[in-house]
Amino acid sequence: MKKAVCIISGGMDSALAAFIAKKEGNEIVALHFNYGQRTQKKELECFEKIADALGAKKVVLDTFFIKEIGASSLVDTSLKVRTGGLEDGVPNTYVPYRNGIFISIAAALAEKEGAQSLYLGVMEEDSSGYPDCTESFIKRIENAVNEGTKKETNIAIRTPLVHMTKGDIVKEALLLGVPLEFTWSCYINEDKACGVCDSCRLRVRGFKNAGAEDMIPYA
Repeated sequence: MKKAVCIISGGMDSALAAFIAKKEGNEIVALHFNYGQRTQKKELECFEKIADALGAKKVVLDTFFIKEIGASSLVDTSLKVRTGGLEDGVPNTYVPYRNGIFISIAAALAEKEGAQSLYLGVMEEDSSGYPDCTESFIKRIENAVNEGTKKETNIAIRTPLVHMTKGDIVKEALLLGVPLEFTWSCYINEDKACGVCDSCRLRVRGFKNAGAEDMIPYA
């Protein structure tokens, strides 16, 4: 059987990407990062449930140096998460080079596990404008990964959601039986989603455009 490492944050995008990997015939190694984010406990809880639903091997790694670097309202509580609505440009929730860091670590795990692919839930068209979520970035880091690993290692970085909207993601997740009630998107709260941070706004809009009901609690 083919094997894939799936980076799963606990959100619905990465959950869907992992379910797509499973549908495509992969044995799943589910990878999650604790990096001192505001909703770390809730995200880990969601990861556990999603990985269990996939029947996946679970790997949880601590990367708290990301919090030490700071420069993001997700890890620096002295910065306020913006709740005024989606804006142009890169918001202060952007964690510097987070996906680059995660992909590099995931590539090492994939090489160790003998995995042929690495799945991420990044998306371009309906996101917060993070520069490390673009298709061009992923293609370039895939080249670097394969340049820097053993000759017999050949890891394909798969981003099946990259050109989807949030509405598309909700529809596809429901079709594949992704347990969206186990996913979390809020940047601020762990009990009830705030509904007003960028991530909540995108999630709410996605469910609305898909004509579906979101089962997670909102404040």
